Amino acid sequence: MTKLFVHAKLLIDGISATPKLDQLISIEDDKIKAIEDYHEIQENVIEVNTITPGFFNCHVHILYPVGFDSKKEFSLIEKIFYAQKHCKDYLESGVTFIRVVGTEENYDLQIKEAIQNDVIQGPHMYCAGKVICMTGGHGWQEGIEADGKDACLKAVRTQLKSGVDLIKMMATGGVMTKGVEPGNAQFSVEEMKVMIEEAHKAKRKTATHAQGLQGIKNALYAGIDSIEHGCFLDEKCLELMKKQNTFLVPTLCAPQCIIDKGIENGVAKYMVDKTLKVKDAHVKSVKKAYKQGIQIALGTDAGTPFNYHNNTAYEMELLARLNIPNMDILKIATINSARCVGVEKDYGSIEVGKQADLVCLEENPLENISNVRKINRVIQSGKIVVENNRVEG
Repeated sequence: MTKLFVHAKLLIDGISATPKLDQLISIEDDKIKAIEDYHEIQENVIEVNTITPGFFNCHVHILYPVGFDSKKEFSLIEKIFYAQKHCKDYLESGVTFIRVVGTEENYDLQIKEAIQNDVIQGPHMYCAGKVICMTGGHGWQEGIEADGKDACLKAVRTQLKSGVDLIKMMATGGVMTKGVEPGNAQFSVEEMKVMIEEAHKAKRKTATHAQGLQGIKNALYAGIDSIEHGCFLDEKCLELMKKQNTFLVPTLCAPQCIIDKGIENGVAKYMVDKTLKVKDAHVKSVKKAYKQGIQIALGTDAGTPFNYHNNTAYEMELLARLNIPNMDILKIATINSARCVGVEKDYGSIEVGKQADLVCLEENPLENISNVRKINRVIQSGKIVVENNRVEG
């Protein structure tokens, strides 16, 4: 049995409305054993200014290198080396759990297995493998193309057979696929409904890329669990999301990074043009969703142009620009995201009996959300995996 003791001057547990002062966290093996007012003990104790639960990133593409000429093609071996680097990037930025929502040939499942077998270090992972899209639809290059209810059903069953943790489908076009408009609906309600029902039978959650209004509504009518991006949300969408407890994963980073860098840094012109069409509506939609109490989870869409895999803090900063309180942003990054993924019984908050996934910060993020960047340790499953911003191994 391994033990670890942490003295947090400020503890933000992910569920309470206010932080707790001077707390002693006792960890045994991978679990939190006790949380109590600080008192001296005959053990070595790690001193921490501020501690939070490990952060989540609910929308990543683990194989995609970023910060590159969008015309460049990468070999599989290059992508694998990049994926190993990305896993370290997540840990170093305090992210202890990721949800991978699209990978060619289900390679994310193999990366997850490598982490579980201690071949490489990385965050806990839930994997969607190949996305499901209509023929020629958004993501067709790496997904499973399916048309009609029977083909959609077969596609879901194929992915479940592969061992995926969730089913990802494409309700609309997107920025990254040339010749496809982000606002256009793709799958029908009937097609998505059969996929969602089959996933739910297998106790898997569902997520959909959905930017345009009609595609979002189609997904909601079909019973989707999370809307990814949600660039155009009207009152009917928000009403349905509230009623059905549907999560929104805004991925504000994705369009912002494209605009920040632009054509002059190698982003394809068609991507920039499409992004400019949706950005303002996207921001308005997220503001409305928060105001109306829609459950929001954190995701960056890491892997899109210049959207780095250590960008989780930037997503929090973009949420702060929308005047969302810092405590709510931290909950979005932790317990809300755990609920979106479906792992809140074991992850997402600092509570006795849960996995000991913790981020040790030098300064208080309630004062400035950018303080989530000032990490000196990351603890994952009771082990120190990052110290002084370096992955331990």
